[in-house]
Amino acid sequence: MPIFGHVGYYRPGDVLDSRLALSRAGLHRPTRTGVSGSAEEGAESIILADQYEDDDFREHDLTYSGSGGRDPRTGRQTAHQELTGRNLYLHKSLETGRSVRVFRRVAVDSGRGYRYEGLYRVVAAVYEPGKAGFRVWKFRLVPEKSNGAKATL
Repeated sequence: MPIFGHVGYYRPGDVLDSRLALSRAGLHRPTRTGVSGSAEEGAESIILADQYEDDDFREHDLTYSGSGGRDPRTGRQTAHQELTGRNLYLHKSLETGRSVRVFRRVAVDSGRGYRYEGLYRVVAAVYEPGKAGFRVWKFRLVPEKSNGAKATL
């Protein structure tokens, strides 16, 4: 069952050392995919890992590229994305307005870790050509005003 909002005592700025640590803490359950949630309830968390060329992390908002259409060997976009799977999770979050936990892969002394950026809301979704020329889903997220909210089930 997805959990929306903060989990446990973890707050923005906290860094965990691996995707497995995020999963064990219940912050981002899948250890390989960038979106956690369900098509029925929406996305509970996402990870920005600098793997999609159309992702854009700015001070006041971020653009998160949808999934699909990438060559698994090269990571390059080779086909149009579809509104299926994890893209549906983010689209549902646009409809529900529920909080999405955002994590970003960052450099740390021991190599790489994942920093909790806080709670965001999906405020827009567009389907347009990405940098590689293929149509991709782009989800715009903005930080919540209060990142002290409790988790909701």
